Amino acid sequence: MIFDLFLLVLLFSQNAQMCPKNCFCEQTTSVQCYRIQSLQLGISKDLRKINLGYSHLKELKVRDFSGVPGLEEVIISSGGVEKMDANMFISHTALRTLDLHNNKLRHLPRGLPPGLEILHVGHNRIHSLQESSLVALKKLRILNLQNNQISTLRATTLSLLENLESVYLDGNKIKSIHGAPRLPTLNILSMGSNSISSIPSAFFSSMHLLKTLDLSSNHLTKIPHGLPQSLIHLNLDRNQIRSLRNRDMSQMHDLVSLCVSFNKLISVDRSLRLPSLSVCELAGNQLRELPGSLGSKLEKLDCRQNNIQEVTYQQLAGMNQLKHLFLENNTIRNFEAGAFRNCMRLSNLALEQNLLSAIPYGLPETLVRLDLKENNIDTIHKRELRPLRRLQVLNLRNNKLSTLPALKLLPQLKVLYLDGNPWQCSCELLKRKKTLLAKHVEISPDFCREPVHASLEEWRAYLLAQDTCERQTKNLLLESKAEHKDNEE
Repeated sequence: MIFDLFLLVLLFSQNAQMCPKNCFCEQTTSVQCYRIQSLQLGISKDLRKINLGYSHLKELKVRDFSGVPGLEEVIISSGGVEKMDANMFISHTALRTLDLHNNKLRHLPRGLPPGLEILHVGHNRIHSLQESSLVALKKLRILNLQNNQISTLRATTLSLLENLESVYLDGNKIKSIHGAPRLPTLNILSMGSNSISSIPSAFFSSMHLLKTLDLSSNHLTKIPHGLPQSLIHLNLDRNQIRSLRNRDMSQMHDLVSLCVSFNKLISVDRSLRLPSLSVCELAGNQLRELPGSLGSKLEKLDCRQNNIQEVTYQQLAGMNQLKHLFLENNTIRNFEAGAFRNCMRLSNLALEQNLLSAIPYGLPETLVRLDLKENNIDTIHKRELRPLRRLQVLNLRNNKLSTLPALKLLPQLKVLYLDGNPWQCSCELLKRKKTLLAKHVEISPDFCREPVHASLEEWRAYLLAQDTCERQTKNLLLESKAEHKDNEE
């Protein structure tokens, strides 16, 4: 069944304003309706915005909007629109935004007004970009075509939109790109989740203002050639790139964030320098060593799930602004002495699931969180903890610890993860537990808590041991007080 949308204009005067059923009206300039099948709207000619989201309107006709010439924004999203009349909005010279996302359109709307600035047609069934639909849109700034069925991208088509600032083509089926579009004002280009394996060498030649480029989840095997110097954010996650070479990236002096996670990286040029880089994400690759000297402004480095075996001073020497370092799921056995000597802003260090037998010595005093879950740590020494006076979270789960040192060396500690270790719940360890609880440190309630024993004799032995611990703790406390009193006298 096809439902038509009928707009009947000016059924009420200024003194007797009415708002249609299932709608919300803001004076006479805006109306918002949901889940309608056909609609009788009494609205003044002053209407500027209409929102018909989540409605059931399969076909849109020219007559539906003919009585409201002043429309500036039309939203008909998340419905079932399959067809639109050509030239439907051609007379609406004030129209700036048209949002038709999440419908069932197979083609771009034809005959759109030349003053249109924003066009959202994502999540439809559009399979190609027809030049005839775009040729008049000289003022279009934002074009959203996400999650359609476009397979080919032609430079000549995009070049018709000479004032384009943002293009979103994620989630299509793009395999081939032809030519180099002329897009001198483009700021954002997003083409993630396609099937792109190569990009023409001159593709970016006119994009002198491009700031954000997303090519994640494609089939690229190398960094695209000729990336613009203006880039600030570059996302190449989930491709098949094997190396980061200086000759491909040396021109990007303004790059702030670089994401090349879950590729096939085996190397990063040691000469690679990105002077503005703040965030570098290289997780899920095949790197054998930590990339060094990526940039003096680097604040976050993510190298999870690689094959890194050792961390050296030279690798970290130039990272004096580093705050977050993620190295979990590697095969790290060793940290070179003084490796963190220059990392005097590091607050978050993740070393879970490595092969460490001890807490690295010489960690910076700025650490707030330290994750060491699932290593081979069997002993903790005071010298390893002494610098960590700002540490708030310490994760020691699933190691080989049987006892703990006094943690008074960690005055700011708030959370301590201890489960999964072969603890020997001695009097000394129970005393440590009580001290931690007295300082309101969050620990597992099961830490050193014996289960009820099946045997009555075992249970009596456990209670006797508990009593012995209590007496020893009290005796130690009395001795400490007496010694303190003697010292005062």
